[in-house]
Order: sequence, then C-alpha cells, then structure tokens
Amino acid sequence: MKPYFKTNKLELYLGDSLSLLEVLPKESIDMIFADPPYNLSNGGFTCQAGKTVSVNKGEWDKSNGLEEDLKFHIAWIKGCRRVLKPNGTIWISGTYHSIYRCGYALELTGYHILNDICWFKPNASPNLSCRYFAASHETLLWARKSKNAKHFFNYKLMRDTIWPGDIIKKDGKQMRSVWAINTPKPDEKKFGKHPTQKPIDLLRRIVLASTTKGQTILDPFTGSSTTGLAAYMCDRKFIGIDKEKKYLDLSIKRFEVLHLNPQKKSRGVKKQELVNLFDTVAAAL
Repeated sequence: MKPYFKTNKLELYLGDSLSLLEVLPKESIDMIFADPPYNLSNGGFTCQAGKTVSVNKGEWDKSNGLEEDLKFHIAWIKGCRRVLKPNGTIWISGTYHSIYRCGYALELTGYHILNDICWFKPNASPNLSCRYFAASHETLLWARKSKNAKHFFNYKLMRDTIWPGDIIKKDGKQMRSVWAINTPKPDEKKFGKHPTQKPIDLLRRIVLASTTKGQTILDPFTGSSTTGLAAYMCDRKFIGIDKEKKYLDLSIKRFEVLHLNPQKKSRGVKKQELVNLFDTVAAAL
C-alpha cells in the first residue's frame, strides 16, 4: 500500500476506504473522524453565497437505497473498528440524510455512543423552497469502541477554554453539546473547496478534546483534509483516505502552506495565513 503523499506526520492514500481499512495495521489508530457520504445528491437545489446551486456533489454522494446505504455504513464502520485501538474513539458527522443510519450501524457493530453533538451553523444558507425549516446544523456522533473502554476526554481544556466564534460557551462552564461554529472561512477555501468541507475550528476542537500529542488520527473520507491540518497543527499524526484524486491534490496544496513538503514551493502563500486560524492552539496544549 503506497501513499499518494507522505511526510513524517502525514499520509494520504488514494483509493476506496473499505479496501484500505482492511490492510492498515490492526488497532493502530487512536481516533477516527469520518464524514461519510450524506446520500443527498438527488437533483435538488440549495443556496450558496446568495446563488441557487445544485445539491449534487458527485456519484459518490448518491443514494443506492435504504438497505444498500445501511450496508455501506456498516461495512466502513466495521473496518474502522478493526484499526481502532481498544480505548480509541470515533467521530461521525452527518445530516439527517445519513446520521441515523450511522448511529444504528455503530450500535450494531458494538460501539458505545458517548455524545451526539449539535454543530449549529450561525451563517447557514436559507431554505429556498420556503416549505421547511432552514437547515442550520449537523449532528456529530462520538463513540468509543466498547462500553467498558477507557476513552480519553480533555475535560479541563474543554471546560476552561473560550473558543473563537462560539456564542454559547461561557468562561469556566462545562462545554455543552451544542457548538456554534461558522462554516469554513474564505481563507480555508483559497485553493478550492470540497462540497462538504468542515471548518478548521470544528476539527481543532474535536482533535484537542479526544486525543493527546503524538497520537494517530484517521479520516477514511478525508476530502480536502481539514482533519489532517488540525491534527498536524496540534502535533498529532494523520492518515487520510479518499477515492477522488482532485481532493487529495487539494489537500496537498493546503499542506504545502505549512511547508510540510520541503521539496515543493508553498505557491506564494504565507504560512502565517493558515497559522492564524490556530491562534488559540498553543495556549490550549
């Protein structure tokens, strides 16, 4: 299994996650963040930057029907279970199109769900049909490998830190399960964007909450690798998998900003521009 891109802390693999999860070393991963297909590419429309755009993201996001979609989620979640360490945890992000199937698959395969997080998007797009409530959140499931596992949770950091842009968290109060975080900033999309790209503020919080320095994080649907950027900036190792070459190439451009590949130029983008997105990490660690 040859990496598509590799540094001392980062590995990207081009291919199907189901196949690659079978050959990664067993129980070698400390934490998994997965943003699987939402299966919502159905020919509809949404609003983006004030314009009407198609919701179709690609063949990879189309539904194959309830039973086949559930089989897919069970398969990749089982694959993640094989590579996850006994005390490791998994995060899964999704909308109502997929997240309930993922939750059911987690329970079927023996995981123990710890929390469901509501990621509230204050700047979410409006609903164009005016026939439904405007969708303004995604659900994050956090689970450990088994009910008796001893998972890591950085409780003190989550309690004591005021996170940028969070309109809900108060100083010295326990972090609640509703996180108010805007969608990705323009700087995070300067090389292009993935249709389901997550904000760096969201992934930074997840990484710091559930891992420690030096641990290894896996994203089986890495896309533009926001998970990898957060992992690297927080001094973790990262493995990302995606079947779309164009998104791995986008990931590499984002990594090059951090000068992770000394043999390639940073394409004129200053490292500080991305480091600014992590202005609280040093104090948090």
